[in-house]
Order: sequence, then structure tokens, then C-alpha cells
Amino acid sequence: MKAQGARWFWVLVMALVLGWFGSQAAAEKVPSEDKAAVVNGSVITKADLDREVSRSQQRPAGMGKPLTGSQVSEIRKRVLKNLIDRELLYQESQKKGIKVDEAEVNERFEVLKKRFPGEAEFQEWLSKMDLSEAGLKSLVGQNMAIQKLIDKHLKITVSDKEMKAYYDSHPDSFKRPEQVRASHILIKVDPKADESQKAEARKKLEKILQKLQKGGDFAALAKESSECPSSAKGGDLGYFGRGQMAKPFEDMAFAKKPGEFSEIVETKFGYHVIKVVDKKPATEMPFEDVKDRLEKYLMQEKYQKEVGLYVEKLKKKAKIQTF
Repeated sequence: MKAQGARWFWVLVMALVLGWFGSQAAAEKVPSEDKAAVVNGSVITKADLDREVSRSQQRPAGMGKPLTGSQVSEIRKRVLKNLIDRELLYQESQKKGIKVDEAEVNERFEVLKKRFPGEAEFQEWLSKMDLSEAGLKSLVGQNMAIQKLIDKHLKITVSDKEMKAYYDSHPDSFKRPEQVRASHILIKVDPKADESQKAEARKKLEKILQKLQKGGDFAALAKESSECPSSAKGGDLGYFGRGQMAKPFEDMAFAKKPGEFSEIVETKFGYHVIKVVDKKPATEMPFEDVKDRLEKYLMQEKYQKEVGLYVEKLKKKAKIQTF
């Protein structure tokens, strides 16, 4: 069964970098010092490579420390490999006489454009990527030619039998973990609070706990006294699994039975009293429930593997120089 839709996307997944132009300038017209690679006579310039490295480094912005020199070097090698691979695939598509008409390109271009909230956001993205609309359309056309080549010559499919075999051999991947639904009453404590301030907050919650122990309504007391936004819903936090809450809170919630409420629990947020509303045990997800997701995953895995093998065959026949 062939995965429908989004096949064109996997060309981008395989490439790992968003853009690719491929200067396709004749090798003899470009000075050696400006070349990053020559693929069957078509040049990938250092400017092309620098632009793609810059784009690839924009993705993890704000995700930690600046990249080290060795990391940048590895990214540069990976990006150059991707540019060479894509150049080979595009050249092969042209050898096979694969055409992409303007209407197809414009339709795909509009689909991409609609992913942005508005024209301003789209233009801002183009600017960040150092792309013009014409450049993006060129990229779209090249991607579509590559996709047509792959669809025609690789015939990548995923069968029900393959999906079921993967499902049966990876049972731990298809389990819904245990979940608990809980409500709480929170009295906040500033992280910089001194012992007397902490004692005051705890005393306030102890009085609420006494009301609960005498049969007080948890939801009503949460609405009245809790300092968490969930107070508007009677303290209800909904269902959550392990690893989603502060550990002392989580440990207490999973230790209690439905209908029970806890003693006072301290976390970095302050003091809590927790009431467990319901529990869902860990369960196995039925095959039919995960079939679509599994098909997409296996399609991607097979796509990347098969395209990689196809590119290696092209490389054996190609003349490639790197500088």
C-alpha cells in the first residue's frame, strides 16, 4: 500500500537542508578557488555551500550553546554531501527526460505559501532564507523533478504485512503509558522565601487540608483558595503521565487511589494537596489505531534507505571532484 500525500516532502527530508540551487555553471568558467565541488561538469560553488550552511544553522537558533568549530565543519561536510546527492538526482531526472510544467510548480508554490499566516510572514521567511520567489519556484521545480524520478524508478511502497511485522516486533513502541487524572490546591511559595514565609504558606494549606478531612468539597476549596490557574476548573489538571509534573507531585499522584487526597506535598512551586480523580493503566495500542502513523514512519525509513542506495549507484557512474 503506497503512502498518499506528502511524498514530495521526503525529498526535503533526505536533503536535510531547505534550499538548493545548483549553479550548473560550466566548470571551466569558475575559478578553482570558488568551487566547492564539480558534479559531472556542473559546479557547486563555495557561495552555494556557504548559503546552505548558513540556512542549516538557522534552524536550531536559541536551542543551546553556539556550535563549535568541529560541529560547523561536520555540518559543512554533510551539507556538501547533500548538495552533491541532489545535483546527481536532478541531473538524472533531466537525463530521463522528466519534465515539470509551470502550472505544477505554481500549484506547489501556492501550497507552500499558504503554510504562512500571511504575505508579510512569507516575505520575512524568504528574506531569512536568502531566497527570492523566483528562486523558491526554481527549487520547487527541481524538487518535483527529483520526486518524479524517484516515484518512477524506485516504486517505494509499504505493505500491510510489513507494518504488522514491525508492530509485532516492537511491542514497547505501541503502549500507552499509565496516566492519572488529578486535581490540586496550590499555595505558592516564592523561591527566595525565607523559612517564616514558607511556614506561613504551609499553615494556610494545613487549614484547607483540615476542611478536606472534615468532608469539605475539594473543587469548591480549590476555586476559593488555590493559587494555580487550574483553580477556575476546581483544580483539575486533566490526565498526565510520568515525567510531566514535578517529581514529588508525580510520585504522590501515582501513589494514591482514585478518590483519595494527599497530605501536603512540597515542590519548587510551593505546597500542594492533591486529589486523584481517575487512573488509566498502561495499555497496548491496537494495530488499527497506529496503522496510519506506522505507515508514514516506515515509508520515510524505506524512502531514505532506497534513495541513499540509488544515489550511491549514480555516484559510481559520476565524475565528482571536491575542493
